[in-house]
Amino acid sequence: MNFKQELFTQCENFVNKRLQTVEEIITSNQKGLQSETKNSAGDKHETGRAMLQLEIEKASQQLAGITQMKEILNRVDVSKTSKNAHLGSIIFTNKANYFLAISAGKLTASGKHFFAISVSSPIGKLLLGKVENDEVTFNEQRIKIEQV
Repeated sequence: MNFKQELFTQCENFVNKRLQTVEEIITSNQKGLQSETKNSAGDKHETGRAMLQLEIEKASQQLAGITQMKEILNRVDVSKTSKNAHLGSIIFTNKANYFLAISAGKLTASGKHFFAISVSSPIGKLLLGKVENDEVTFNEQRIKIEQV
């Protein structure tokens, strides 16, 4: 398995795990909301319902973000190669290695460390379209692109 496929699979697993967690939170809070209706009365009841409702709304927003990540991953073509950094590129620099896809944090593939970053992140925007030997400045550090 190549780096790109390995990193892509890890990003898919990251999104699926987050999806499962958020769905569990929503289900749990919906059950809590139903039991609040049956068990309580008065101000305490209203506060409990409001808190659960807020948690459900927060989880629903996270769900929308996860859906967006899935859509981005669907546009990644791991077989596509290019000299220019694009969605799905692996970029080796003198500071760190990056996988332009979704923000999934630090990943390891074949013993090498990569940061899975979104093309809309600050560093992702800088790297997008760059080629080997280009330099970018991020957080007052010069970063040289060694390979795309």
